Amino acid sequence: MSRSACKDGLMTTAIQDTYPEDFSHCFGCGRNNEHGHQIKTFAAGEHAITEYEPAPYYLGGGQVAYGGVIASIIDCHCAGTAAIAWMRANDMAVGEEESPRFVTARLEVDYLQPTPIGPWRITGVAEEIGARKVIVAAELSADGRVTVRGRAVMVKITAP
Repeated sequence: MSRSACKDGLMTTAIQDTYPEDFSHCFGCGRNNEHGHQIKTFAAGEHAITEYEPAPYYLGGGQVAYGGVIASIIDCHCAGTAAIAWMRANDMAVGEEESPRFVTARLEVDYLQPTPIGPWRITGVAEEIGARKVIVAAELSADGRVTVRGRAVMVKITAP
């Protein structure tokens, strides 16, 4: 693993870059999926941050994003947030060693208002951290306003 540094409060290594090779093909966050979103989630204090700009073909109508794309970004951001929070709770160095991989047990997405196509900033925070389960709350902001809120139950599937 490459050593992480901190810049402007954000870790410079994305959690997805520390996922095990066998678990790096996810459509939303897999670094090895050339057709996927390849989102990057960074530790930022107690929160996790993803900045993402969807391609213009992810329109759902008018100039707003398709809701399924939004849900997939919230989902993968919550998985990254869960890995960061779980590692910290277990005294592991985020960004300095291979991280555990989390999958979705439950995902709730509340669309508060239409979301323009981008850029987006997604923030997440762990509400509860267990031995294998992490509950994450997330918000997606576009044009300086929160347009989507999500909540996910994430379950750890890989070591450490």
